[in-house]
Amino acid sequence: MDTEKFIFCLEGVSDIDTVTTTEVVKTLEEIALEQGIASIYKSCDTIESLEESLGTLLYDDHDFKDYEIIYLVMPGESNTICLNDYFYSFEEIAELFEGKMKGKVIHFANRKILDLTAEESQYFLDVTGARAVSGYGSSYNSIASTNTIDRAFFSLYQENDDLKEVVEELFQKHYNLCKLLDFRLYY
Repeated sequence: MDTEKFIFCLEGVSDIDTVTTTEVVKTLEEIALEQGIASIYKSCDTIESLEESLGTLLYDDHDFKDYEIIYLVMPGESNTICLNDYFYSFEEIAELFEGKMKGKVIHFANRKILDLTAEESQYFLDVTGARAVSGYGSSYNSIASTNTIDRAFFSLYQENDDLKEVVEELFQKHYNLCKLLDFRLYY
């Protein structure tokens, strides 16, 4: 593989004006130091701040093509995200990202459940242009995917472009955790 794949992380927080170092930030720093995978982190507390962060990445960052993983760490219920106590459907998220995610892997942490039908996943991929969307069928609250399996997924994807092989290896190396959190990949 010739190029590095960077991570662009958007984390939903209660107030972006409150400066705090979240577990996600600490994990991304560890990933950079230990695995050499660079990332950009942005917090958002409204759909507008999510759009603004995405716009900045798309239009102001000339290295956007290098950010192959869009990592969304946001609470929500099944197939929704919650920002500022408002729930946004998966269709609304797809429309927000419309045509902007060409070739990207959009990965959701296990703060929300990802349980798409074949039609829903195909709609999301078609509208966004994303290569794949992944996440978890279980939000199993006592284990944060950020510190565990997400880190392994990012590392394996750094080494291999074939997502099916990455997921197979992820299950081989972390079978119990993949089953417990119900890791899912739609492509």
